[in-house]
Amino acid sequence: MLGKVVVVGVGLIGGSFALALKKAGAARQIVGMGRSQEAMARALELGIVDSVTDSPEEAMAGADLVLLAAPVAQTGPILASLAPFLDIGTVVTDAGSTKSDVVASARAALGGKVRQFVPAHPIAGRESNGPDAALAELYQGKKTVITPLPENDAGDVGLVAAAWRLCGAIIHTLTPQEHDRVFAAVSHLPHLLAFGLVDDIANKPHADLLFQYAASGFRDFTRIAGSSPEMWRDISLANRDALLTELDAYLAQLTILRAHLAASDGPGLEAIYTNAQRARRAWSEAIETAEPPPPTLQEPE
Repeated sequence: MLGKVVVVGVGLIGGSFALALKKAGAARQIVGMGRSQEAMARALELGIVDSVTDSPEEAMAGADLVLLAAPVAQTGPILASLAPFLDIGTVVTDAGSTKSDVVASARAALGGKVRQFVPAHPIAGRESNGPDAALAELYQGKKTVITPLPENDAGDVGLVAAAWRLCGAIIHTLTPQEHDRVFAAVSHLPHLLAFGLVDDIANKPHADLLFQYAASGFRDFTRIAGSSPEMWRDISLANRDALLTELDAYLAQLTILRAHLAASDGPGLEAIYTNAQRARRAWSEAIETAEPPPPTLQEPE
């Protein structure tokens, strides 16, 4: 049972974390902080948080756990504002989609107190943003990756893991560098491609006609282009080196595909399509047969 939990950024990710803890009966008080007074008021109105404040001192007083659920570029400034009021018993974590830059920002902002910062990343989301998009079930059965620091106390890492388990998440552990290489390939590159494709079509002179005939395949491929541009700008820049590596590899693949197409090389195209189909089916079947997530606490009577 957590006492006071502070959520900095009560949109989709932070708001869902707060709702999940409330549903599990796992926190006595949840306080919201954020840049937008409108979003804070809406989170309070929806019952996502119990109170809101724009005062770091007020928010941090007596806090057991603090979650940063803001764009990763804001990590340093937010931690710097919280650091003077960070008590020895308070654990801070984040939900950022990149980790190496977040860790560097935490070290710069917190100094010796960085031992109280446990980096993490819940692998869940929707294309909608803001408090109205928050769902108590968002993390059920989804992975949360924790990337502990050498300075972290095992108990603090355990507290962060326990909080995410109460939200229904399955805990995995990577180093910050491993995390960023993995997600450059399977998350950051797909978002970049989806944004790029929709932008390309939107800029064509006959864009209205093209969108008129776009159907389920286009919708499924580009769904993630409905995500927050600010957030994905920050993620792309924060993980620039790993993302460039993956983008270069994808450009090389496109060059191969173009050569097959230009040469009317049906067998070459089919070989790539067949390998991709086989790999995706195996991945999909592995997801479907995965073990169910551990149970969460029930709603208190």
